[in-house]
Amino acid sequence: MSMMIGDAVSSLLRDGMPVKFSAYDGSTAGPADAGIELELVNQRGLSYLLTAPGDLGMARAYVAGDLKIHGVHPGDPYDAMALLQNHLRFRKPTAAEALNLVRGLGLANLKPPPPPPQEHLPRWRRAMEGLRHSMSRDAEVIAHHYDVSNRFYELVLGPSMAYTCAVYPEQDATLEEAQAEKFDLVCRKLDLQPGQRLLDVGCGWGGMVRHAARHYGVKALGVTLSREQAQWAKEAIDRDGLGDLAEVRHSDYRDVLEGGFDAVSSIGLMEHIGVRNYPSYFSFLRSRLRPEGRLLNHCITRAHNRREETGAFIDRYVFPDGELIGSGTIIKEAQDARLEVMHEENLRIHYAMTLRDWCRNLVENWDECVAEVGEGTARVWGVYMAGSRLGFERNEIQLHQVLAVRTTDDGKDGFPLRPTW
Repeated sequence: MSMMIGDAVSSLLRDGMPVKFSAYDGSTAGPADAGIELELVNQRGLSYLLTAPGDLGMARAYVAGDLKIHGVHPGDPYDAMALLQNHLRFRKPTAAEALNLVRGLGLANLKPPPPPPQEHLPRWRRAMEGLRHSMSRDAEVIAHHYDVSNRFYELVLGPSMAYTCAVYPEQDATLEEAQAEKFDLVCRKLDLQPGQRLLDVGCGWGGMVRHAARHYGVKALGVTLSREQAQWAKEAIDRDGLGDLAEVRHSDYRDVLEGGFDAVSSIGLMEHIGVRNYPSYFSFLRSRLRPEGRLLNHCITRAHNRREETGAFIDRYVFPDGELIGSGTIIKEAQDARLEVMHEENLRIHYAMTLRDWCRNLVENWDECVAEVGEGTARVWGVYMAGSRLGFERNEIQLHQVLAVRTTDDGKDGFPLRPTW
């Protein structure tokens, strides 16, 4: 005897369904008057849910269009995700219950459908294609995420083309004001002066090098593994008339041969390099600094220092090979690489606000974004950004800036008695 899908879902919930649920077999669950509704459209969606329980199965069904969320915009499903995270708690079925569920829903649904084309290979498959965080594999996974479409990023990120946490000087500051303040805060912490040399590793679309060159008169070199980013940045540098001060290369940061830089900025790179590579990362950046040269490291962290793998959805759809750890580990590794840590700051709430504004841009430009990258990819971005916003709001993840210096052998750090920024 077959089982109705709505009954099956309800049987696994501890506290009842917090939203309305409907399925292609005509069954429903949850309050009929709920403002948000999950609609399971077809059998493929059910197979996704059964063969990859948890966030990966739901992501596959949603990205493929087999699971629809009514009551929120696909560019910003924040309200639905917040409600589901607060109230959607599954209990683990007994072996007998699991067998009955499978029989009732049909054994055919246990054959996994092919994943949506937006999904990256699982970790074990990537491991067969090269060492994690080797130069070639890093280049491939960076391209997977950042070479989506420069036009798509323009629509979502706004004119600043800054794909990192902004710093809001006021609650009602605009995204552009907050991104300008972020770059300026980094410049102030690095104490940049006209004529100095700055290296920006993982430079993205060149926002930091352009800001430092335009407002601080420094000679700035940026490097990125994304060919699309480098091309966009070069055009922006020419358009801004900064060619005599700013340069962006399509290159691995480890291939930078120049040294003696007055300052190094790393904004949003460390999430991609792997925790086991922190010692070589900090040692390399230190080797590129002159004595008394400063390093500003800006990256997403966990709220603790335990090693955890990134969730399946983020790993396969957003940041393949991404790794996060707590700020304590980052400070330890910087110190062990003979850098003196001078200041540390947590900007967690600022990243939640940044993601809120990126989602707003995605909603406002939804039709053009879909035309540019397809609805499946646009859905990935809506879920990823709204979910990340929740993670920052709930202190599951944080954003830390760590300021360090290459202190001289006789202990000079070049800092004034108190911070100037």
